[in-house]
Amino acid sequence: MNGRQKARILIPHLVLAALTAWSTRVHAFDVLRAEQGISATAAASIVPVCAFDKTPGRPLGLQEAVERTLCSNPKTREAWAAVKAQAAGVGVARAAYLPQISANWQGERESSVTDIENHPQLSSDSNATVRSAGVSANWTLYDFGGREATLRNAKALLEAARATQDATLQDSFATVAKDYYATQAAMSELQAANDVEAMTHRSMTAAQARTDRGVAPITDALQAQTQHEQAVFSLTKAQSDAQTALGMLAADMNLDPSVPLEVPPVTEGAVTGKTFSEPVAQMIRDVEDTHPSVRAARAQYEAALAKVAQTRAQGLPTISLVGKYDRNNQPQSLGLGLPTFPATGHEAYIGVQVNIPLFEGFGRHYQIDQAKAQAERQADAIDEAAQKVALDVWTSYQTLTGATKNAENSANLVAIAQRSYDAARHRYDVGVGNILELMNTQAALANAKQRRIQALADWDNARVDLASKLGTLGREDIP
Repeated sequence: MNGRQKARILIPHLVLAALTAWSTRVHAFDVLRAEQGISATAAASIVPVCAFDKTPGRPLGLQEAVERTLCSNPKTREAWAAVKAQAAGVGVARAAYLPQISANWQGERESSVTDIENHPQLSSDSNATVRSAGVSANWTLYDFGGREATLRNAKALLEAARATQDATLQDSFATVAKDYYATQAAMSELQAANDVEAMTHRSMTAAQARTDRGVAPITDALQAQTQHEQAVFSLTKAQSDAQTALGMLAADMNLDPSVPLEVPPVTEGAVTGKTFSEPVAQMIRDVEDTHPSVRAARAQYEAALAKVAQTRAQGLPTISLVGKYDRNNQPQSLGLGLPTFPATGHEAYIGVQVNIPLFEGFGRHYQIDQAKAQAERQADAIDEAAQKVALDVWTSYQTLTGATKNAENSANLVAIAQRSYDAARHRYDVGVGNILELMNTQAALANAKQRRIQALADWDNARVDLASKLGTLGREDIP
């Protein structure tokens, strides 16, 4: 790895660490307590502290892959940033209840020359340094619910952003788990392809030896060579697939795809029993109420309702307390042609200001209609989100049920295929069997092993996918 590649890997992590440290300091100064609930990391409560070595573990475990992805993936960081932005929006809405105070100061050097022709006694020439300073204040006392609606809108949008962050974390968790299991399957496929290549090589050697002794026809040796070449072809493809899967897994963790990873193959001894005892109908009822995407849709609807009230209130009168104090040292003159003298002055006022919008070209009416239509759209979005998560849970549950059964079936298939191959190999070695029988059982064993690998990977993926669709993925789901 050259210096440029190292820089591409290290710089994003350094920037992320700097942003995290800056965010922590900013949250410490939160007078209006709008940012108190923001998580310390992009992974929220799943990974409270994001601290990793520069290089992934060898071998790389699923837990580390998940944690690196949730902390570093651009999608999770974007969702985290959206939460921080909406939290700041709540702070802005709360700040509207406080008075607005501004101060100004001005310093200037004045040079004034008046030359009146034929009347020099009326001419003047003065130079002065003038300074002025003032303070003004404006405090909205009543606005017919406008600020309250704005605050409700901001809080609802914050809740929507948090729910969206939860949904993003669930999706990212499921994605990296799927890619991890796919990588495990690819590594197992590579291992199986190596075994098949070695197995066909032994068969080819045995067939060639029998052909050389005149015990078997030349076609036995040629068929065995053909099957071995096919195994070599499959091995090459398995090597390519394994590297592709490793690159996708590295990308999930926001690493360069060329970063070397070591992922163990699928664990043969995995326990593939059903992990969800709750009836699927109950799961669907629960997810329609609690899934992050449904919660986000509901919060967006509440924000849209608040927007209607906010838009209506913006067209109503506002009552404000206003005040100002200004002081300056502007020189004064008693009259034309007379010299100026140093002087000081000040101005102050305090009062009540009423602002009444009288006519806005009917724009307010259409803005309110637009806000109402947006609220209707968000109400429909709730039903759409509930329908989607219900279908996702149903589909994932059926996939897990099928994957559980196939995991058991694949174990039986491998055991039978292994016994069949062992018997055919023995028959061929003692001269009783033929090459076609040996090759058929050899191909059947290779296919059974591939199905077993895929069945175990499918079961792992289906289990995590269902937990993701339920919106309940967490560290406890990492085996």
